[in-house]
Amino acid sequence: MPDFYPRPLLKRNLWHSLNGPWQFAFSAEKHLKNVGFDRVIQVPYAPETPSSGIHDESYHPSLWYQREVQVPQDLQPGENERLVLHFGAVDETAHVFVNGISLGKHEGGYTPFSFDITDHVSEGRFTLSVHAVDDPLNLNVPRGKQDWQEAPHAIWYPRTSGIWQTVWLEKVPAVHITRIQWTPDVSKFTLKLKVEFSEPVVGDLRIEVEDLIADTYQVRGKVLERTLHFPDPGLDDPRDDLLWFPEHPRLLHALLTLTTRTGTDAVASYTAMRSFGTKGRRFMLNGRPYGLRLVLDQGYWKGGGMTATSEQLRLDVELSRRLGFNGVRKHQKIESPEFLRWCDELGLLVWEELPSHYAFSDQAVKKATQTWTEAIERDISHPCIVVWVPFNESWGLPELAENPVTRHYQHALYHLTHTLDGTRPVSANDGWEQVTGDLYSIHDYESNPENIFARYQSPESIEKTSWQLWPGGRQQRLETFNADHKPVMLTEFGGIAFMTEGGWGYSKATTPEEFHRQYDALLKAVRKAMDLKGLHGFCYTQLTDTYQEQNGLLTMAREPKIPFEDLHLSTRGEFDAQNPLGYSRRWLNRGR
Repeated sequence: MPDFYPRPLLKRNLWHSLNGPWQFAFSAEKHLKNVGFDRVIQVPYAPETPSSGIHDESYHPSLWYQREVQVPQDLQPGENERLVLHFGAVDETAHVFVNGISLGKHEGGYTPFSFDITDHVSEGRFTLSVHAVDDPLNLNVPRGKQDWQEAPHAIWYPRTSGIWQTVWLEKVPAVHITRIQWTPDVSKFTLKLKVEFSEPVVGDLRIEVEDLIADTYQVRGKVLERTLHFPDPGLDDPRDDLLWFPEHPRLLHALLTLTTRTGTDAVASYTAMRSFGTKGRRFMLNGRPYGLRLVLDQGYWKGGGMTATSEQLRLDVELSRRLGFNGVRKHQKIESPEFLRWCDELGLLVWEELPSHYAFSDQAVKKATQTWTEAIERDISHPCIVVWVPFNESWGLPELAENPVTRHYQHALYHLTHTLDGTRPVSANDGWEQVTGDLYSIHDYESNPENIFARYQSPESIEKTSWQLWPGGRQQRLETFNADHKPVMLTEFGGIAFMTEGGWGYSKATTPEEFHRQYDALLKAVRKAMDLKGLHGFCYTQLTDTYQEQNGLLTMAREPKIPFEDLHLSTRGEFDAQNPLGYSRRWLNRGR
């Protein structure tokens, strides 16, 4: 059962998970009093999954949950304290009740929300009810890989309805910190800090960042913004000790203490010194060229669907590194913050992607904009996130080449993303039909490695490929998009299926030896194109088998299809058995 602290960038000691058995009903009733709860579900697993105890993948647009809650003694609020109810994610619309009284609604199936329930709780007990509405046929909401057909088909998977991330309680002071945003500036060796509060504050905020920074600021208002200056040695070598990158995932742990006349709020957080950007055709990490070796990660688990334990999330990060990759493109899913925490801690870059809607309408635009804004607000301070991806392969952007309205929409989300976060590159429409963006991303499932190398070995060959071959049957970029001085990334390719059961892939291998040969040849071709500076990054499809899509390097149970060392050697071109996760010597020797 997922039972980790659900908000790693703003962490308090007093919290309580409400995961576990809840009463449950598939019911079209609109009024709580008329619902007959006839089943038990294991929250936070979606009812479509075996782990939920329900395992019903058929259409169910209306779901009801209920449980009796006994608030632990140490969480019961006293004077000048509040009790907050949090939901990690509920797909798609959630209406929440306490003791039959409506607290409100939240729309959007991938982002968190909360309610102050202090005034609704007496004697430490209450009844919590949730009505989740998730129309399985609605293509106007961000849904990612959740299928609209009753049975999974092609590249779409079983639906995820209702509660699918942690539900939890937290006790806070009446005046408390609600949000922390960190923005590192490697060039100036500074750290910008923005802290938001529950109400206008008159008090002091103490900020401690390990033994590097300790200062106290007066607070007057709902927001405090400060620039923190690190002691700068001025030389790259000692500076590198403080920098975060996948081979050296150095985090900076912080403690923030707010003191007001009514109480004290102490929260733990962390950040890192790192920067991402582009310079000409190069991708830059901490001001230096850095080649991206990514793997496409769908984020589904056998039994649990889109929901995973902390141990499962950590394992996926370690397995990605063990396979020789330095990052993942988290595909069509806004993943749990616990996954991002493990990526921060263990060193794995993440491309975060907005789950697609498939229809184009005013409602779709509004829903996507809300979800994307909330996702960026939630995740902007995670050091691991390197690129934002608002669109994939023109999904939700019909007739893009002919329709100026959908082209404006691509421009709009690109600029919105940069407005919310001006520190990271944006792949505006990953794969093809790009009208804007900071990267030139290409999807090409050609299985012949010689053809792949010929297409992407140089800027000239890439230009020819773009205008003549149209991989995927789509124009790679539209006339307004200038790719001359942008890093070129092959962000989907491969997809070799070595299957022991039924399923499909983009190409097929029938034996382990053939699978190894095909993967090795394809990766050698791409690595050679990177060496010649035609490509500056790639993303292989994909990390694991996912239901009927059997083109993973690992099975859905996370078993390798051939030995890890063989896959790692093919991915990177080198393998050190003494350092299978590929960390730098500086990192391995830290503290010695």
